[in-house]
Amino acid sequence: MKKLLLLTGICFSLAATAQHDAASLRTQAKNYMQAGDYGNATLVLNKAIQQSPNDVDLQNDLVFNYYLAGNYAKAMETGKRLVSVSMADVRSYQLLGMTYRAIEELKEAERLYKNGIEKFPASGVLYNEYGEFLWQKKKLEEAAGQWQKGIAADPNYSGNYYNAAKYYYVSTDKIWAIIYGEIFLNLESYSRRTPEIKELVLEAYKKYYTNMQSLKTPDPKNGFETSFAGLMNKHAATVSDGVNAASLTKLRTKIVLDWFEKEPVKYPFRLFDYHRQLLQSGYFDAYNQWIFGAAQDLTAFQKWTQENQKAYDDFIAFQRGRVFKLPAGQSYR
Repeated sequence: MKKLLLLTGICFSLAATAQHDAASLRTQAKNYMQAGDYGNATLVLNKAIQQSPNDVDLQNDLVFNYYLAGNYAKAMETGKRLVSVSMADVRSYQLLGMTYRAIEELKEAERLYKNGIEKFPASGVLYNEYGEFLWQKKKLEEAAGQWQKGIAADPNYSGNYYNAAKYYYVSTDKIWAIIYGEIFLNLESYSRRTPEIKELVLEAYKKYYTNMQSLKTPDPKNGFETSFAGLMNKHAATVSDGVNAASLTKLRTKIVLDWFEKEPVKYPFRLFDYHRQLLQSGYFDAYNQWIFGAAQDLTAFQKWTQENQKAYDDFIAFQRGRVFKLPAGQSYR
């Protein structure tokens, strides 16, 4: 019995050492990849995989390394082998999809995304990338459909909101450009894509109020869309002298107050809950300046923040101290 326990202990110790060594090798390989030394990264990753052959992260890193090196044949070979086994994860499908798209294996890419979504139906990443693939093929409505599915399946993945907002912005359906754009800003508040979407949301409000007659009529079967559009139209006079950070703050305040006039609300929506929280906390002015101020007029925005420094700093501290999360079941499109 003692010999068995000793042998078991030795096996666990060896396994732990191998895992530790593989983790160290992975870090080393990442350093090589960041330096653009893909040859040495390949050597180190293969060594790590020999030690931990069932580590999917190492396998994915190897595919990605081949992809970065432009060795698409090896990336495809390794990626296809990986997705054929049970340990493949979402990233495995994502990386092989990137490889197929790089070499324009379009049929294989489409088949892969469909299989990946079937295996991982809650993956916002795969819906997003399948949508981007369809967009590249000029299948715009089908692409938007995938982003919608991604929002419903994985409401806290920002990529689908980013692409959906851009799609609806160039359509006659500006309401959803506004909504999805603002949700994106709260999920991805300080990325390189954030300024782009701040400007998009501001311009979507402008286009909404300057082209109201040519916009898509709200779907009468969609109660959320009809209710929100009704409030947008009801308070249109608020921005009749111009759409800017100040007028949008007034407009959006009126919409929030009307939305919560009767409780419980008919259509629970996290974004509007957040608006009300900001109003009650005294942060709503600063929040609207954060979204629209710099996009509208950087000089005026800087002046506002200087004149209202404490209010703005308090809002930023509040914003950075919380995580904006959307519950399931609030995708009303």
